[in-house]
Amino acid sequence: MIRFQETLFVLNRVGHRVVYALVLLFPLCCSAAAPARPAETQPLPDFRKLVKQNEAAVVNISSTQAPSKQNAARKPGLPELPGKENPYLEFFRRFFQERPELPGDRQTNSLGSGFIISPDGFILTNAHVARDADKIIARLSDQRERPAKVIGVDELTDVAVLKIEGDNLPAVKIGDSDALEVGEWVLAIGSPFGLEHTATQGIVSAVGRNLPSGTYVPFIQSDVAVNPGSSGGPLFNLRGEVVGINSQIYSSTGGYMGLSFAIPIKLAIQVTDQLKATGEVTRGWLGILLQAVNNDLAEAFQLDRPRGALVAQILPDSPAAGAGFKVGDVILRYGGELVEDSSQLPRMIGVTPVGKTVAMSVLRNGEPLEIKATIARLEAMEEPVATMDEHTDSRLNMTVADLSNDQRRNMAAEEQGILVTAVDEGPAANAGLYPDDIILQINHNPVKSASQFVELAKDLPKGKAVPLLVKRETESLYLAVRLPDKD
Repeated sequence: MIRFQETLFVLNRVGHRVVYALVLLFPLCCSAAAPARPAETQPLPDFRKLVKQNEAAVVNISSTQAPSKQNAARKPGLPELPGKENPYLEFFRRFFQERPELPGDRQTNSLGSGFIISPDGFILTNAHVARDADKIIARLSDQRERPAKVIGVDELTDVAVLKIEGDNLPAVKIGDSDALEVGEWVLAIGSPFGLEHTATQGIVSAVGRNLPSGTYVPFIQSDVAVNPGSSGGPLFNLRGEVVGINSQIYSSTGGYMGLSFAIPIKLAIQVTDQLKATGEVTRGWLGILLQAVNNDLAEAFQLDRPRGALVAQILPDSPAAGAGFKVGDVILRYGGELVEDSSQLPRMIGVTPVGKTVAMSVLRNGEPLEIKATIARLEAMEEPVATMDEHTDSRLNMTVADLSNDQRRNMAAEEQGILVTAVDEGPAANAGLYPDDIILQINHNPVKSASQFVELAKDLPKGKAVPLLVKRETESLYLAVRLPDKD
Protein backbone atom coordinates (compact mmCIF):
# COMPACT_ATOMS: atom_id res chain seq x y z
CA MET A 1 0.00 0.00 0.00
CA ILE A 2 2.87 2.38 0.82
CA ARG A 3 4.58 1.61 -2.48
CA PHE A 4 1.42 2.38 -4.40
CA GLN A 5 1.13 5.85 -2.73
CA GLU A 6 4.76 6.64 -3.58
CA THR A 7 4.08 5.84 -7.19
CA LEU A 8 1.20 8.28 -7.27
CA PHE A 9 3.43 11.01 -5.80
CA VAL A 10 5.98 10.56 -8.62
CA LEU A 11 3.17 10.70 -11.10
CA ASN A 12 2.17 14.14 -9.93
CA ARG A 13 5.70 15.46 -10.22
CA VAL A 14 6.98 13.87 -13.45
CA GLY A 15 3.99 13.90 -15.74
CA HIS A 16 2.71 11.77 -18.57
CA ARG A 17 5.92 9.78 -19.22
CA VAL A 18 5.62 8.11 -15.84
CA VAL A 19 1.96 7.49 -16.47
CA TYR A 20 2.98 5.45 -19.50
CA ALA A 21 5.36 3.36 -17.39
CA LEU A 22 2.73 2.98 -14.69
CA VAL A 23 0.22 1.61 -17.17
CA LEU A 24 2.72 -1.07 -18.16
CA LEU A 25 3.89 -1.99 -14.70
CA PHE A 26 0.60 -1.90 -12.80
CA PRO A 27 -1.00 -4.83 -14.66
CA LEU A 28 2.17 -6.86 -14.15
CA CYS A 29 2.00 -6.30 -10.42
CA CYS A 30 -1.66 -7.19 -10.32
CA SER A 31 -1.21 -10.32 -12.39
CA ALA A 32 1.53 -11.56 -10.13
CA ALA A 33 -0.53 -11.03 -7.01
CA ALA A 34 -3.88 -12.35 -8.33
CA PRO A 35 -4.61 -16.08 -7.82
CA ALA A 36 -4.60 -18.35 -10.92
CA ARG A 37 -8.01 -18.93 -12.50
CA PRO A 38 -9.18 -22.54 -12.04
CA ALA A 39 -9.23 -24.64 -15.20
CA GLU A 40 -12.65 -25.34 -16.61
CA THR A 41 -13.84 -28.84 -15.71
CA GLN A 42 -16.43 -31.03 -17.35
CA PRO A 43 -19.43 -31.45 -15.02
CA LEU A 44 -20.17 -34.97 -13.86
CA PRO A 45 -23.15 -36.60 -15.57
CA ASP A 46 -26.53 -36.53 -13.87
CA PHE A 47 -28.09 -40.00 -14.07
CA ARG A 48 -31.40 -39.14 -12.40
CA LYS A 49 -33.37 -38.74 -15.63
CA LEU A 50 -31.81 -41.87 -17.13
CA VAL A 51 -32.77 -43.98 -14.13
CA LYS A 52 -36.32 -42.66 -14.01
CA GLN A 53 -36.83 -43.38 -17.71
CA ASN A 54 -35.53 -46.95 -17.59
CA GLU A 55 -35.97 -48.50 -14.17
CA ALA A 56 -39.49 -49.66 -14.97
CA ALA A 57 -38.13 -51.85 -17.79
CA VAL A 58 -35.67 -53.66 -15.48
CA VAL A 59 -37.06 -56.79 -13.82
CA ASN A 60 -36.00 -59.01 -10.97
CA ILE A 61 -35.86 -62.69 -11.95
CA SER A 62 -36.27 -65.58 -9.53
CA SER A 63 -36.05 -69.18 -10.66
CA THR A 64 -36.98 -72.41 -8.91
CA GLN A 65 -35.01 -75.57 -9.47
CA ALA A 66 -35.75 -79.09 -8.28
CA PRO A 67 -33.01 -80.88 -6.31
CA SER A 68 -32.63 -83.59 -8.95
CA LYS A 69 -31.72 -80.99 -11.56
CA GLN A 70 -29.45 -79.13 -9.18
CA ASN A 71 -27.32 -82.22 -8.73
CA ALA A 72 -27.12 -82.82 -12.46
CA ALA A 73 -26.47 -79.20 -13.43
CA ARG A 74 -23.17 -77.45 -12.90
CA LYS A 75 -23.01 -74.90 -10.12
CA PRO A 76 -24.49 -71.65 -11.43
CA GLY A 77 -22.16 -69.33 -9.58
CA LEU A 78 -18.96 -70.39 -11.36
CA PRO A 79 -18.30 -70.60 -15.11
CA GLU A 80 -16.59 -73.70 -16.45
CA LEU A 81 -13.25 -72.42 -17.66
CA PRO A 82 -10.88 -74.70 -19.60
CA GLY A 83 -8.03 -76.30 -17.72
CA LYS A 84 -7.66 -77.22 -14.07
CA GLU A 85 -4.73 -74.82 -13.62
CA ASN A 86 -6.30 -71.84 -15.37
CA PRO A 87 -5.35 -68.79 -13.24
CA TYR A 88 -8.73 -67.17 -13.88
CA LEU A 89 -10.67 -70.13 -12.51
CA GLU A 90 -10.81 -68.75 -8.97
CA PHE A 91 -11.65 -65.24 -10.07
CA PHE A 92 -14.28 -65.18 -12.82
CA ARG A 93 -17.64 -65.64 -11.18
CA ARG A 94 -21.18 -65.12 -12.40
CA PHE A 95 -23.49 -62.55 -10.83
CA PHE A 96 -25.88 -65.29 -9.75
CA GLN A 97 -26.95 -65.57 -6.15
CA GLU A 98 -27.99 -68.99 -4.92
CA ARG A 99 -29.65 -69.22 -1.57
CA PRO A 100 -28.29 -71.88 0.80
CA GLU A 101 -29.69 -75.32 0.16
CA LEU A 102 -31.91 -76.51 2.97
CA PRO A 103 -31.87 -80.03 4.31
CA GLY A 104 -34.35 -82.41 2.81
CA ASP A 105 -35.91 -82.73 -0.59
CA ARG A 106 -36.55 -79.02 -1.22
CA GLN A 107 -36.42 -76.68 -4.14
CA THR A 108 -34.05 -73.71 -4.19
CA ASN A 109 -34.65 -70.18 -5.45
CA SER A 110 -32.09 -68.15 -7.34
CA LEU A 111 -32.04 -64.46 -8.11
CA GLY A 112 -30.92 -62.50 -11.13
CA SER A 113 -31.85 -59.50 -13.26
CA GLY A 114 -33.24 -58.89 -16.72
CA PHE A 115 -34.81 -56.18 -18.87
CA ILE A 116 -37.80 -55.90 -21.19
CA ILE A 117 -36.82 -55.27 -24.82
CA SER A 118 -40.29 -55.00 -26.37
CA PRO A 119 -43.76 -53.88 -25.16
CA ASP A 120 -45.15 -57.39 -25.76
CA GLY A 121 -43.01 -58.84 -22.98
CA PHE A 122 -39.75 -60.26 -24.36
CA ILE A 123 -36.99 -60.16 -21.75
CA LEU A 124 -33.21 -60.51 -22.05
CA THR A 125 -31.12 -62.02 -19.28
CA ASN A 126 -28.16 -64.38 -18.86
CA ALA A 127 -28.28 -68.04 -19.80
CA HIS A 128 -26.95 -69.05 -16.38
CA VAL A 129 -29.88 -67.23 -14.75
CA ALA A 130 -32.49 -69.22 -16.69
CA ARG A 131 -30.63 -72.49 -17.14
CA ASP A 132 -32.34 -75.67 -15.87
CA ALA A 133 -35.07 -73.74 -14.07
CA ASP A 134 -38.41 -75.44 -13.44
CA LYS A 135 -40.17 -72.14 -12.85
CA ILE A 136 -39.19 -68.52 -13.54
CA ILE A 137 -40.92 -65.46 -12.10
CA ALA A 138 -40.29 -61.91 -13.35
CA ARG A 139 -41.09 -59.19 -10.82
CA LEU A 140 -41.85 -55.80 -12.38
CA SER A 141 -41.03 -52.41 -10.91
CA ASP A 142 -44.57 -52.09 -9.49
CA GLN A 143 -44.03 -55.40 -7.61
CA ARG A 144 -46.36 -57.38 -9.88
CA GLU A 145 -45.10 -60.91 -10.53
CA ARG A 146 -45.57 -62.72 -13.82
CA PRO A 147 -44.52 -66.22 -14.87
CA ALA A 148 -41.88 -66.20 -17.59
CA LYS A 149 -41.48 -68.72 -20.39
CA VAL A 150 -38.00 -69.61 -21.67
CA ILE A 151 -37.90 -68.91 -25.41
CA GLY A 152 -34.30 -69.97 -25.86
CA VAL A 153 -30.92 -70.23 -24.15
CA ASP A 154 -27.49 -69.88 -25.76
CA GLU A 155 -24.73 -71.12 -23.48
CA LEU A 156 -21.83 -69.94 -25.67
CA THR A 157 -22.79 -66.28 -25.34
CA ASP A 158 -24.59 -66.60 -21.99
CA VAL A 159 -27.77 -65.05 -23.42
CA ALA A 160 -31.33 -66.16 -22.65
CA VAL A 161 -34.66 -64.87 -23.96
CA LEU A 162 -37.76 -65.01 -21.76
CA LYS A 163 -41.39 -64.04 -22.44
CA ILE A 164 -44.06 -62.71 -20.10
CA GLU A 165 -47.64 -61.91 -20.98
CA GLY A 166 -48.60 -58.25 -21.27
CA ASP A 167 -49.26 -55.30 -23.56
CA ASN A 168 -47.66 -51.87 -23.62
CA LEU A 169 -45.01 -52.91 -21.12
CA PRO A 170 -42.15 -50.48 -20.49
CA ALA A 171 -39.19 -51.38 -22.71
CA VAL A 172 -35.60 -50.20 -23.02
CA LYS A 173 -34.04 -48.54 -26.06
CA ILE A 174 -31.34 -50.59 -27.80
CA GLY A 175 -28.07 -48.78 -28.48
CA ASP A 176 -24.99 -49.40 -30.63
CA SER A 177 -22.38 -51.29 -28.63
CA ASP A 178 -19.91 -50.99 -31.52
CA ALA A 179 -19.81 -47.23 -30.95
CA LEU A 180 -18.69 -47.53 -27.31
CA GLU A 181 -15.36 -45.90 -26.48
CA VAL A 182 -13.01 -46.40 -23.56
CA GLY A 183 -13.64 -43.69 -20.97
CA GLU A 184 -17.34 -43.33 -21.80
CA TRP A 185 -19.76 -43.13 -18.87
CA VAL A 186 -22.09 -46.10 -18.36
CA LEU A 187 -24.75 -47.03 -15.81
CA ALA A 188 -26.04 -50.40 -14.62
CA ILE A 189 -29.41 -51.22 -13.05
CA GLY A 190 -29.95 -54.58 -11.37
CA SER A 191 -30.75 -56.48 -8.20
CA PRO A 192 -27.47 -57.12 -6.37
CA PHE A 193 -28.09 -59.50 -3.45
CA GLY A 194 -31.81 -59.21 -4.23
CA LEU A 195 -31.88 -55.41 -3.68
CA GLU A 196 -34.07 -54.44 -6.61
CA HIS A 197 -33.47 -51.49 -8.94
CA THR A 198 -30.02 -50.63 -7.68
CA ALA A 199 -28.20 -48.15 -9.96
CA THR A 200 -24.40 -47.95 -10.18
CA GLN A 201 -22.20 -45.94 -12.52
CA GLY A 202 -18.70 -46.01 -13.95
CA ILE A 203 -16.77 -45.82 -17.19
CA VAL A 204 -15.92 -48.22 -20.00
CA SER A 205 -12.50 -49.66 -19.15
CA ALA A 206 -11.97 -51.68 -22.34
CA VAL A 207 -13.87 -53.05 -25.33
CA GLY A 208 -13.48 -56.31 -27.21
CA ARG A 209 -12.06 -58.03 -24.14
CA ASN A 210 -11.44 -61.75 -24.65
CA LEU A 211 -12.03 -63.98 -21.61
CA PRO A 212 -11.34 -67.70 -21.11
CA SER A 213 -15.06 -68.33 -20.64
CA GLY A 214 -16.27 -66.41 -23.70
CA THR A 215 -14.80 -67.53 -27.03
CA TYR A 216 -17.64 -65.96 -29.00
CA VAL A 217 -18.07 -62.79 -26.91
CA PRO A 218 -15.99 -59.58 -27.21
CA PHE A 219 -16.81 -58.40 -23.69
CA ILE A 220 -17.25 -54.78 -22.60
CA GLN A 221 -15.13 -54.20 -19.50
CA SER A 222 -16.16 -51.46 -17.06
CA ASP A 223 -15.60 -50.40 -13.48
CA VAL A 224 -19.33 -50.23 -12.76
CA ALA A 225 -19.99 -51.76 -9.33
CA VAL A 226 -21.95 -54.98 -9.81
CA ASN A 227 -22.46 -57.92 -7.49
CA PRO A 228 -24.26 -61.29 -7.33
CA GLY A 229 -27.86 -60.82 -8.40
CA SER A 230 -27.03 -58.13 -11.00
CA SER A 231 -26.39 -60.82 -13.60
CA GLY A 232 -28.53 -60.27 -16.68
CA GLY A 233 -29.18 -56.60 -15.95
CA PRO A 234 -28.71 -53.83 -18.53
CA LEU A 235 -25.71 -51.55 -19.05
CA PHE A 236 -26.75 -48.10 -20.33
CA ASN A 237 -24.89 -45.29 -22.08
CA LEU A 238 -25.60 -41.63 -21.29
CA ARG A 239 -28.30 -41.51 -23.98
CA GLY A 240 -30.32 -44.05 -22.01
CA GLU A 241 -29.67 -46.87 -24.52
CA VAL A 242 -28.74 -50.41 -23.53
CA VAL A 243 -25.26 -51.26 -24.76
CA GLY A 244 -24.63 -54.49 -22.86
CA ILE A 245 -25.86 -57.27 -20.56
CA ASN A 246 -23.92 -57.57 -17.30
CA SER A 247 -22.54 -61.08 -17.22
CA GLN A 248 -19.30 -61.66 -15.31
CA ILE A 249 -17.03 -60.18 -12.67
CA TYR A 250 -13.36 -60.54 -11.76
CA SER A 251 -13.17 -61.27 -8.07
CA SER A 252 -11.21 -63.26 -5.52
CA THR A 253 -14.09 -63.05 -3.03
CA GLY A 254 -17.19 -63.35 -5.23
CA GLY A 255 -17.92 -59.62 -4.76
CA TYR A 256 -17.13 -56.48 -6.72
CA MET A 257 -13.42 -55.66 -7.15
CA GLY A 258 -13.49 -53.03 -9.88
CA LEU A 259 -13.74 -55.27 -12.96
CA SER A 260 -17.04 -56.24 -14.54
CA PHE A 261 -17.84 -57.57 -17.99
CA ALA A 262 -20.91 -57.16 -20.18
CA ILE A 263 -22.08 -58.90 -23.36
CA PRO A 264 -22.33 -56.32 -26.20
CA ILE A 265 -25.99 -55.70 -27.00
CA LYS A 266 -25.38 -56.01 -30.76
CA LEU A 267 -24.28 -59.61 -30.28
CA ALA A 268 -27.10 -60.27 -27.80
CA ILE A 269 -29.73 -59.04 -30.27
CA GLN A 270 -28.29 -61.24 -33.04
CA VAL A 271 -28.60 -64.22 -30.70
CA THR A 272 -32.09 -63.10 -29.62
CA ASP A 273 -33.37 -62.95 -33.19
CA GLN A 274 -32.27 -66.55 -33.81
CA LEU A 275 -33.66 -67.82 -30.51
CA LYS A 276 -37.02 -66.19 -31.20
CA ALA A 277 -37.13 -67.60 -34.73
CA THR A 278 -35.91 -71.16 -34.18
CA GLY A 279 -35.15 -71.63 -30.47
CA GLU A 280 -31.46 -72.20 -31.18
CA VAL A 281 -28.40 -70.35 -32.50
CA THR A 282 -26.63 -71.39 -35.70
CA ARG A 283 -22.92 -70.61 -35.94
CA GLY A 284 -20.39 -70.88 -38.69
CA TRP A 285 -17.63 -73.49 -38.53
CA LEU A 286 -14.31 -73.68 -40.38
CA GLY A 287 -12.73 -76.64 -38.56
CA ILE A 288 -9.41 -75.24 -37.36
CA LEU A 289 -7.78 -74.87 -33.96
CA LEU A 290 -5.99 -71.57 -33.56
CA GLN A 291 -3.08 -70.22 -31.59
CA ALA A 292 -1.95 -66.71 -30.69
CA VAL A 293 1.23 -65.39 -32.29
CA ASN A 294 3.87 -64.12 -29.86
CA ASN A 295 7.18 -62.42 -30.69
CA ASP A 296 9.15 -65.63 -31.16
CA LEU A 297 6.45 -67.24 -33.32
CA ALA A 298 6.23 -64.07 -35.40
CA GLU A 299 9.94 -64.40 -36.14
CA ALA A 300 9.64 -68.13 -36.78
CA PHE A 301 6.82 -67.60 -39.30
CA GLN A 302 8.43 -64.57 -40.95
CA LEU A 303 5.94 -61.99 -39.75
CA ASP A 304 6.95 -58.36 -39.26
CA ARG A 305 5.23 -58.32 -35.84
CA PRO A 306 2.92 -60.52 -33.72
CA ARG A 307 -0.42 -60.57 -35.55
CA GLY A 308 -2.88 -62.93 -37.18
CA ALA A 309 -4.20 -66.33 -36.15
CA LEU A 310 -1.87 -69.33 -36.38
CA VAL A 311 -3.45 -72.58 -37.58
CA ALA A 312 -2.30 -75.24 -35.11
CA GLN A 313 -4.65 -78.06 -36.14
CA ILE A 314 -7.07 -78.85 -38.96
CA LEU A 315 -9.99 -81.12 -38.18
CA PRO A 316 -10.67 -83.91 -40.67
CA ASP A 317 -13.58 -83.54 -43.11
CA SER A 318 -13.85 -79.85 -42.27
CA PRO A 319 -14.26 -76.84 -44.58
CA ALA A 320 -10.66 -75.88 -43.81
CA ALA A 321 -9.37 -79.29 -44.89
CA GLY A 322 -11.38 -79.14 -48.11
CA ALA A 323 -10.20 -75.60 -48.88
CA GLY A 324 -6.53 -76.56 -48.67
CA PHE A 325 -5.49 -75.02 -45.37
CA LYS A 326 -2.27 -76.35 -43.88
CA VAL A 327 -0.99 -76.44 -40.33
CA GLY A 328 1.32 -73.46 -39.93
CA ASP A 329 -0.75 -71.08 -42.04
CA VAL A 330 -1.20 -67.65 -40.48
CA ILE A 331 -4.60 -66.09 -41.26
CA LEU A 332 -4.19 -62.30 -41.59
CA ARG A 333 -7.55 -61.32 -43.11
CA TYR A 334 -11.01 -62.86 -43.00
CA GLY A 335 -13.46 -61.65 -45.61
CA GLY A 336 -11.58 -58.36 -45.90
CA GLU A 337 -11.35 -57.76 -42.13
CA LEU A 338 -7.94 -57.62 -40.49
CA VAL A 339 -7.18 -60.37 -37.98
CA GLU A 340 -4.89 -58.76 -35.44
CA ASP A 341 -5.38 -61.40 -32.75
CA SER A 342 -6.35 -65.06 -32.84
CA SER A 343 -9.25 -64.40 -30.44
CA GLN A 344 -11.02 -62.34 -33.11
CA LEU A 345 -11.31 -65.12 -35.68
CA PRO A 346 -13.72 -67.51 -33.87
CA ARG A 347 -16.18 -64.63 -33.47
CA MET A 348 -15.84 -63.69 -37.15
CA ILE A 349 -16.42 -67.27 -38.25
CA GLY A 350 -19.25 -67.78 -35.76
CA VAL A 351 -21.39 -64.94 -37.15
CA THR A 352 -20.79 -65.91 -40.78
CA PRO A 353 -23.93 -67.37 -42.44
CA VAL A 354 -23.72 -71.10 -43.07
CA GLY A 355 -22.98 -71.79 -46.74
CA LYS A 356 -21.21 -68.51 -47.38
CA THR A 357 -17.84 -68.66 -49.15
CA VAL A 358 -15.25 -66.43 -47.51
CA ALA A 359 -11.86 -65.36 -48.90
CA MET A 360 -9.01 -65.35 -46.38
CA SER A 361 -5.53 -63.84 -46.70
CA VAL A 362 -2.93 -66.30 -45.45
CA LEU A 363 0.83 -66.28 -44.94
CA ARG A 364 2.38 -69.68 -45.70
CA ASN A 365 6.13 -70.17 -45.35
CA GLY A 366 6.56 -66.43 -45.67
CA GLU A 367 4.55 -66.19 -48.90
CA PRO A 368 1.10 -64.54 -49.10
CA LEU A 369 -1.82 -66.40 -50.69
CA GLU A 370 -5.62 -66.35 -50.70
CA ILE A 371 -7.76 -69.30 -49.67
CA LYS A 372 -11.53 -69.49 -50.10
CA ALA A 373 -13.59 -71.72 -47.83
CA THR A 374 -17.32 -72.37 -47.57
CA ILE A 375 -18.45 -72.03 -43.96
CA ALA A 376 -20.34 -75.01 -42.52
CA ARG A 377 -22.58 -75.23 -39.47
CA LEU A 378 -21.02 -75.71 -36.07
CA GLU A 379 -22.42 -78.90 -34.59
CA ALA A 380 -22.06 -80.32 -31.11
CA MET A 381 -19.19 -82.60 -31.93
CA GLU A 382 -16.52 -84.43 -30.08
CA GLU A 383 -13.05 -83.27 -31.02
CA PRO A 384 -10.57 -85.95 -32.00
CA VAL A 385 -8.58 -87.26 -29.07
CA ALA A 386 -4.85 -87.66 -29.63
CA THR A 387 -2.12 -88.94 -27.41
CA MET A 388 1.41 -89.00 -29.09
CA ASP A 389 12.81 -96.55 -28.97
CA GLU A 390 13.96 -93.46 -26.86
CA HIS A 391 16.55 -90.94 -28.17
CA THR A 392 18.25 -88.03 -26.43
CA ASP A 393 18.93 -84.75 -28.21
CA SER A 394 21.80 -82.89 -26.52
CA ARG A 395 21.25 -79.63 -28.40
CA LEU A 396 17.65 -79.22 -27.23
CA ASN A 397 18.34 -81.08 -23.97
CA MET A 398 15.36 -83.42 -24.21
CA THR A 399 14.48 -87.08 -24.70
CA VAL A 400 11.97 -88.41 -27.25
CA ALA A 401 10.54 -91.81 -28.13
CA ASP A 402 8.63 -93.44 -30.97
CA LEU A 403 4.90 -93.86 -30.53
CA SER A 404 3.40 -97.23 -29.81
CA ASN A 405 0.89 -98.78 -32.21
CA ASP A 406 -1.95 -97.98 -29.79
CA GLN A 407 -0.85 -94.38 -29.59
CA ARG A 408 -0.73 -94.10 -33.37
CA ARG A 409 -4.20 -95.61 -33.68
CA ASN A 410 -5.49 -93.03 -31.22
CA MET A 411 -4.15 -90.28 -33.45
CA ALA A 412 -6.57 -91.30 -36.24
CA ALA A 413 -5.57 -89.54 -39.45
CA GLU A 414 -2.29 -88.21 -38.06
CA GLU A 415 0.20 -91.09 -38.27
CA GLN A 416 3.32 -89.00 -37.66
CA GLY A 417 4.75 -87.72 -34.42
CA ILE A 418 6.98 -88.70 -31.53
CA LEU A 419 6.52 -88.64 -27.78
CA VAL A 420 8.46 -86.30 -25.47
CA THR A 421 9.53 -88.39 -22.48
CA ALA A 422 11.84 -85.96 -20.64
CA VAL A 423 12.74 -82.26 -20.79
CA ASP A 424 15.73 -80.83 -18.96
CA GLU A 425 16.83 -77.24 -18.56
CA GLY A 426 17.68 -75.82 -21.97
CA PRO A 427 16.15 -74.66 -25.28
CA ALA A 428 13.26 -77.17 -25.26
CA ALA A 429 12.21 -76.22 -21.72
CA ASN A 430 12.58 -72.51 -22.54
CA ALA A 431 10.23 -72.99 -25.49
CA GLY A 432 7.56 -74.45 -23.18
CA LEU A 433 7.84 -78.13 -24.14
CA TYR A 434 6.62 -80.68 -21.56
CA PRO A 435 6.85 -84.45 -21.11
CA ASP A 436 3.95 -86.28 -22.84
CA ASP A 437 3.80 -83.63 -25.56
CA ILE A 438 3.75 -85.11 -29.07
CA ILE A 439 6.01 -83.39 -31.61
CA LEU A 440 4.45 -83.34 -35.07
CA GLN A 441 6.77 -80.95 -36.93
CA ILE A 442 10.08 -79.23 -36.44
CA ASN A 443 10.94 -76.23 -38.63
CA HIS A 444 8.00 -77.19 -40.93
CA ASN A 445 9.36 -80.73 -41.43
CA PRO A 446 7.01 -83.62 -40.50
CA VAL A 447 8.40 -85.80 -37.71
CA LYS A 448 7.91 -89.56 -38.24
CA SER A 449 10.40 -91.13 -35.85
CA ALA A 450 12.55 -90.26 -32.86
CA SER A 451 15.78 -90.91 -34.77
CA GLN A 452 14.66 -88.66 -37.63
CA PHE A 453 13.84 -85.89 -35.14
CA VAL A 454 17.36 -86.00 -33.72
CA GLU A 455 18.79 -85.70 -37.23
CA LEU A 456 16.53 -82.76 -38.08
CA ALA A 457 17.51 -81.04 -34.84
CA LYS A 458 21.17 -81.13 -35.91
CA ASP A 459 20.40 -78.70 -38.74
CA LEU A 460 18.61 -76.09 -36.64
CA PRO A 461 20.16 -72.60 -36.92
CA LYS A 462 21.67 -70.96 -33.86
CA GLY A 463 20.12 -67.81 -32.39
CA LYS A 464 17.00 -68.01 -34.56
CA ALA A 465 13.45 -68.92 -33.51
CA VAL A 466 12.23 -72.11 -35.19
CA PRO A 467 8.60 -73.36 -35.10
CA LEU A 468 7.84 -76.63 -33.33
CA LEU A 469 4.34 -78.09 -33.84
CA VAL A 470 3.18 -79.99 -30.77
CA LYS A 471 0.09 -81.99 -29.83
CA ARG A 472 -0.79 -81.44 -26.16
CA GLU A 473 -3.70 -83.56 -24.92
CA THR A 474 -6.45 -82.87 -27.50
CA GLU A 475 -5.09 -79.71 -29.10
CA SER A 476 -2.19 -78.74 -31.32
CA LEU A 477 -0.06 -75.66 -30.77
CA TYR A 478 3.14 -74.09 -32.01
CA LEU A 479 6.16 -73.41 -29.82
CA ALA A 480 9.17 -71.36 -30.85
CA VAL A 481 12.46 -73.05 -29.96
CA ARG A 482 15.69 -71.08 -30.12
CA LEU A 483 19.19 -72.55 -29.88
CA PRO A 484 21.78 -70.34 -28.15
CA ASP A 485 24.18 -68.40 -30.36
CA LYS A 486 27.09 -70.28 -28.80
CA ASP A 487 27.36 -73.87 -27.58
